[in-house]
Amino acid sequence: MTGLGKWICSVNTIFFSGDVKFEIFDNDGEYGFRIEIPDVKAPEIIVKDVEEDDDEITVTAETSLLPGKDVVLFLEFDEDDDTCEGYVKVPMVGKIKLRNGKKTD
Repeated sequence: MTGLGKWICSVNTIFFSGDVKFEIFDNDGEYGFRIEIPDVKAPEIIVKDVEEDDDEITVTAETSLLPGKDVVLFLEFDEDDDTCEGYVKVPMVGKIKLRNGKKTD
């Protein structure tokens, strides 16, 4: 499984600017995700599909904030699996770039 661990990325949108923390974990052989946004209650994430291609993952999910709408997360990891870049595509918002991703403790 690609990208397992705790991560931090920079986000800059009109709604929020700062660091977002997230965790990618093994959920009994399937990908699991948790997200932490400062001063925002993290939504429930329901993973619908995960495509893994070498050092990239594309996740299609639904959140409790946008029921019935798909959110797409794309992450590309470096060959050492300790940095990443990507985006989240959110309905009615568009693409939110995830920059300077790095593993944390």
